[in-house]
Amino acid sequence: TIGVYSISKDESKLQSLLSEIVELKRQSNKDTEGDSETYNNGTRFKFSDIIGSSKSMKKIIKEAEAISWLDNSILLVGETGTGKEVFAQSIHNFGKRKTEPFIGINCSAIPENLLESILFGSVKGAYTGAVDASGLFEEAGEGTLFLDELNSMPINMQTKLLRVLQEKRVRRVGGKEDYPVKCRIISAMNQDPYVLMEEGKLRQDLFYRIAGYNLYIPELKDRGNDL
Repeated sequence: TIGVYSISKDESKLQSLLSEIVELKRQSNKDTEGDSETYNNGTRFKFSDIIGSSKSMKKIIKEAEAISWLDNSILLVGETGTGKEVFAQSIHNFGKRKTEPFIGINCSAIPENLLESILFGSVKGAYTGAVDASGLFEEAGEGTLFLDELNSMPINMQTKLLRVLQEKRVRRVGGKEDYPVKCRIISAMNQDPYVLMEEGKLRQDLFYRIAGYNLYIPELKDRGNDL
């Protein structure tokens, strides 16, 4: 090796200015014609749609904006109704994947035997009634896959999900070919993950795989004068 050089660009000032603009828009809670851009990516919310001026809310929004630009997995923790999916969609639309698909699924609303084929896809003949279908990991492409209420996923399914996240490849149920996983994973839980691990309801290795960053969304009762 004769030499090595690097060309880098500092975008921190740009990101800081963008955060200030979003915060000002949130405070006014008004959309201008130029700000009313919507992405045809399966989302409805952006940070500017979040209502609240308490210190805890401003802090969590700023943290969420900062990690939106990264590719790390994110775990959102909060009680039902605190706006976990709103934050997930906002993170997607604030980062570099905003033009890619955002696909969400509620893990508690789908039986285990169907959840596997929905997430990973299926091959015709794999089981009774199976057809050739792509899974959500494939459909998300280079966008975001949002796994809501992940804590309700059975341990057996958690093991299969862990393997996909580790290998960064997915195989359809009954298939022989692997597909690369390129999407970002955002997960959400309505219970404390450390309590779930102690109770044996959440695999520890899966937790560390999905929780590249943890965001704890405060309840309304803990948000000062936001009520």
